[in-house]
Amino acid sequence: MRRSGFTLIEVIIALSLAAMVVLLAHRVFASVVEGSQRVREARTRLDREANAGRWLTAAFGSLTVGTVGGSFDGEPARVSFSAWLPVASGGFAPSRVALGLEEGRLVARLDQGDSVVLADSVASATFDYLLEPGANERWVGEWISPVSAPVAVRLRFKRELPVGNVEAADTLLLLVGPRG
Repeated sequence: MRRSGFTLIEVIIALSLAAMVVLLAHRVFASVVEGSQRVREARTRLDREANAGRWLTAAFGSLTVGTVGGSFDGEPARVSFSAWLPVASGGFAPSRVALGLEEGRLVARLDQGDSVVLADSVASATFDYLLEPGANERWVGEWISPVSAPVAVRLRFKRELPVGNVEAADTLLLLVGPRG
């Protein structure tokens, strides 16, 4: 006489196979979640860099030199100038801006005490100043005129990327107000 049903070995094999399928599905879903988190972080970093580029372009584009804004002081490692920047109450007001490297970050300090972090993980930053545009362009490492500003500022900086301790070099060309 034959009995219907499963043996104990068949039940154990079926449960083992089901556990393996559940474990593999969990790993697939965990990888998808981790990948989406990395994409979100990369998007946030790219948005921040684009916002920093727009802020720098606007600040250098509205740069003022003279009686209203003071002098343009350019050194190889930092630059300070006055520019018309947006204020919380609306509109624009002249503000003194100092750009430089602080604790591995490129930071813009404003005269109201506020600061804007423009880039993280910066190993070095160098500013160069364009005297005159044209075929014989000449960049200098320091700007010493208190009554004028350069045509453009070149910002070169090296960043430390989180993947494999790799350095990447970036260059921004920032045109200065009406001169640029």
